[in-house]
Amino acid sequence: MTVADAMPTKPQTMPLVSVLIPAYNHERFVQRCLDSVLEDLYPSKEIIIIDDGSTDGTHERIVEWMARHGDKLRVEYVRRANRGIAATLNELAARAHGEFLRLGASDDYLLPGGLEAQVRYLMTHPFKKAVVGDSIVVDENGLILHGSGMHDLHGANKKLYRSNEGIRRAVISQWAIGGPVALVRKNALDTVDRWTEGLRIDDWDFFLRLAARDGLGFIDVTVCAYRIHGNNLSKTRHRETRVVNLIESRHVAMRRAHLFEEPYRTLLKAQAHFIGAKIAFLQRRLLLLVFHMTMYLSLILVSKLGLPTAHSVIKEA
Repeated sequence: MTVADAMPTKPQTMPLVSVLIPAYNHERFVQRCLDSVLEDLYPSKEIIIIDDGSTDGTHERIVEWMARHGDKLRVEYVRRANRGIAATLNELAARAHGEFLRLGASDDYLLPGGLEAQVRYLMTHPFKKAVVGDSIVVDENGLILHGSGMHDLHGANKKLYRSNEGIRRAVISQWAIGGPVALVRKNALDTVDRWTEGLRIDDWDFFLRLAARDGLGFIDVTVCAYRIHGNNLSKTRHRETRVVNLIESRHVAMRRAHLFEEPYRTLLKAQAHFIGAKIAFLQRRLLLLVFHMTMYLSLILVSKLGLPTAHSVIKEA
């Protein structure tokens, strides 16, 4: 099912932003997400939303919201069978008309002013392909748990994000991007590819590719509310699910290492071993845990001292 409702076009001084919302089983939260886009005062925006095979009342909530507000901005809605988050993001991006793509999530919501702050950053930093901000963290009822998702929830040092070198280091070893905090130039997808379908860790993979090209910027502004609730908490607490996600993360790290120059290539290889140590710990494999931690610490030392790795020595020979 496809529904599109467009208002008459008006001249705008600000570039069009397409807010991309993949929706899946969030009947309780999706209307708050859509309300937040409408409430933001940024004047030139559209919503592209795909219900990725929800089995609850998400579709009905979206249709109800469109009946009340669909005449206030352009909304394109698609309902189809489940294909996963990466495939849904790729389809959303293909349907978007905007110069900029605001990545959303149907259980989270935008904060007023975030769109304009991010658009202005990219307009004044033409060589940046995307910009991320911070988030507040809320519970399922909207009560604030943390004032900074990056610092309070993930323990990140936000000072790292003030330089290209710091962003590379942070994205590799202190991943702290949670919730819909990114604004991406649509033409960036021509240079870094789109989201890798079949991955669960599609966001880290995407931002690694941006960071490798110095294409990622940061503003210390809370641009969204990241919601913690029963469904996403259960995924992080389930041991088998954590192992599967970590295994995929390790594959992503090893596959993307070649994109980076030294010492960041070695740092990403070290991170792959650190992830391997986490997997070994969860699987209670002591010898493998010791091996990965030894390799991790060795590679961290190599990256700090600027020593050649065995691979680079063989390549030069």
